[in-house]
Amino acid sequence: MGNRLYYGDNLDVLREHVRDESVDLVYLDPPFNSNTGYNLLFATAAPSRVEASIEAFDDTWTWGEASRNALLDIDGGTNRQLQVMMRAMHDALGDSPLMAYLAMMAVRLVELHRVLKETGSLYLHCDPTASHYLKLVLDAVFGADRYKNEVVWKRTSAHGDASVGYGDVTDTIFFYAKSDKPVWNRQFVPLDEKHVAAKYASVDENGRRYTTRDLRSPSPRPNLTYEYKGYRPHPNGWSISRELMAEYDRKGLLYFPRSVEGRIRMKLFLDERRGKPLQNLWDDIPPLNSQAQERLGYPTQKPRALLERIIAASSNPGDVVLDPFCGCGTAVDAAQKLGRQWIGIDVTHIAIGMIENRMREGYDDIVFDTIGVPKDLASAERLAADDPHQFQQWVSWQVGGYPRDKKGGDKGVDGWFNYLAEGARIETGVISVKAGDSVNPTMVRDLGRVMQRDRHRFGLFIMKTLPTRGMREEAASHPTIETEFGRFPALQIVTLAELMHGHRPKLPPLISPVKKAARVETRKSHQPGAQGSLL
Repeated sequence: MGNRLYYGDNLDVLREHVRDESVDLVYLDPPFNSNTGYNLLFATAAPSRVEASIEAFDDTWTWGEASRNALLDIDGGTNRQLQVMMRAMHDALGDSPLMAYLAMMAVRLVELHRVLKETGSLYLHCDPTASHYLKLVLDAVFGADRYKNEVVWKRTSAHGDASVGYGDVTDTIFFYAKSDKPVWNRQFVPLDEKHVAAKYASVDENGRRYTTRDLRSPSPRPNLTYEYKGYRPHPNGWSISRELMAEYDRKGLLYFPRSVEGRIRMKLFLDERRGKPLQNLWDDIPPLNSQAQERLGYPTQKPRALLERIIAASSNPGDVVLDPFCGCGTAVDAAQKLGRQWIGIDVTHIAIGMIENRMREGYDDIVFDTIGVPKDLASAERLAADDPHQFQQWVSWQVGGYPRDKKGGDKGVDGWFNYLAEGARIETGVISVKAGDSVNPTMVRDLGRVMQRDRHRFGLFIMKTLPTRGMREEAASHPTIETEFGRFPALQIVTLAELMHGHRPKLPPLISPVKKAARVETRKSHQPGAQGSLL
């Protein structure tokens, strides 16, 4: 099947590219209906040393044509229970932002249920904003009897700003199975140190810590009532046969009291325990702090350990993991690490670019296909015509830069790039992107004014069409900058055709604004249920 990364609306991608019952595990961390815009942070150059940001996604919903179409899709489907549920919600909530959000989620959950194998599972990550509504939708899509757990993840430490009410420190993860026989690998967490000290207080001659349990039969067993080495059983008899008792004795697994008046017990060694079975309260995986090695700056990035736990529990090596809202790609990263195949989908070029970098930087010789991004000049021109804003994002990534926030006036700026200057300083250049056909020398002149105003030594003017003579002359009127890395034009014009043929601007060494992903140690031989099993 191969690993695949899709740019596009996940509803369209699921319907057009993902077959029925072809996925083993779905994890989705969709927008939470928080009425908030989430920004991706970029490191800027000296002298400001502040962080710039661009909106990664806007978690704000409005009722409109897309919402109405989603409800019509559900009405035209075969899930009667979901139809009734969504109509009741619409009656109660009306044409509200919350209803728009629920309609968007419901139609996508129908598709995710379709692509899951019979042995597959789905984990939906959300918060209390709409979790109670989402569970009703999930019950209608999967069936209430397919609900397995509500996992509570403590995602942050205590808050001190809860003036009325309690601090909000947890997220909810709903776990549903498609059938009554999902893939399930029981997970364990290390035993508590206090429990170990109290329970495993005995140490044998080899230095192994152990505890003991009785070998008493829970009910009378006359056939298991026998004496062993002078030790008599409980009146109910032993819980094991004489042959098994002798085998345990040969293996050193029996504890013999000093007096034969006591009873034989079985040794349970600490180093053979897999740990404590994992429960539905997860408070042992901390959130990513500002110094975390895997932190990339994406606003809702989750720790890889959280996704590793889910993937290890509900899939096996070689299985297919799907994340339809993949953001910066933590789920596909964890899937790759654990030897699974993966499918990731996102609707912004920022996310797709970050995931591509993350996977190539994190894994040697990784192979995956990116689908939906421009592959040739014609597809790049289509993107420019269909969505100029996403075109600006994509082009900024292609030249090694990053796009501006779309909010507010651009003031002649569509993106920036960081480069290495003299004395190991990092400075910033400016990008102007023109997706349309109407361009003229004044636009190049405007970029030069921005460079002068904001003291940028370098600027890139990227355009879909060919530059006119006047535009080339305007760019050539700017000086050539002498650096320790060579001489570079201060203002360069780059065409879309040049970019698609591999031509890159002539600039000093570029510095990625996004933190470089760390190399990842893969676990191709990962055994089901082994996570957290050291104790």
